[in-house]
Amino acid sequence: MPNSTTLMEAPRLQQAIDFADEARDLHALLAGMDDNQRSEPTGFKAWTTEDIVRHLHLWNQAADFSAVQPDALTLLKARIDAAGSMRVVERESVPETGDALVTAWIELVLDMEARWVDLDPKRRLPWVGPDMSARSSMTARQMEHWAHGQAIYDLLGKERQDAARLKNIVVLGVNTFGWTFAVREQQAPGAMPHLSLTAPDGDIWSYGGSDTDRISGSAKEFCQVVTQTRNIADTALYVEGSVAEAWMQNAQCFAGGPETPPAAGTRRRRTV
Repeated sequence: MPNSTTLMEAPRLQQAIDFADEARDLHALLAGMDDNQRSEPTGFKAWTTEDIVRHLHLWNQAADFSAVQPDALTLLKARIDAAGSMRVVERESVPETGDALVTAWIELVLDMEARWVDLDPKRRLPWVGPDMSARSSMTARQMEHWAHGQAIYDLLGKERQDAARLKNIVVLGVNTFGWTFAVREQQAPGAMPHLSLTAPDGDIWSYGGSDTDRISGSAKEFCQVVTQTRNIADTALYVEGSVAEAWMQNAQCFAGGPETPPAAGTRRRRTV
């Protein structure tokens, strides 16, 4: 049994470490790319790798503002509203390019990890949408790095090796079952399907309790669907029942307006 000293020294917010570890893996991938590769369009809305890193960096800044400088977050929201374009504000706010951009991004990630790990996981923080907990904020940052990173792995034709922290994104997908329908101004057509997902280490992660609707298969592919980096047709997930089918056809674990998942066959790993 751990002693009291061990308990006191344990990090309060594991998701801050998971977020930083996700970014570290992405940083290792970026380090092997040259400027030409970073300027090549990916399968995600033709964004380049540099566009993706700039986007991640600005929204890391925004998340950090929510904890340490809420007035700066309010100002950022006002600038986006005034510009009418998130992408315009990203380019104005993050002028760095090339290695300087990658360095600025990863240095902020590591700085955030050192400070956020000691935040109360339940602390409520302002956001561009509804307030969220510190735990949810860090999970969202990990999810964004994992999801946008997928486009870069695909561009390079590389297969990502996932870790146990993928469970954070699975839980986010589970928790946003209702959101998938609410964001489309619909009622969920029934109870959440039963999930039986195979973790990276072979364990089974189970959620939900529906007797008629089921989803089973790779936890990674489930995360790809709920983050809209893959169409359900491009996975080997087993989907049974009308509720399960409706969810997987439109799954969306991220905030903002309703987004249409990619068409079948449009987002996949490049063959090299």
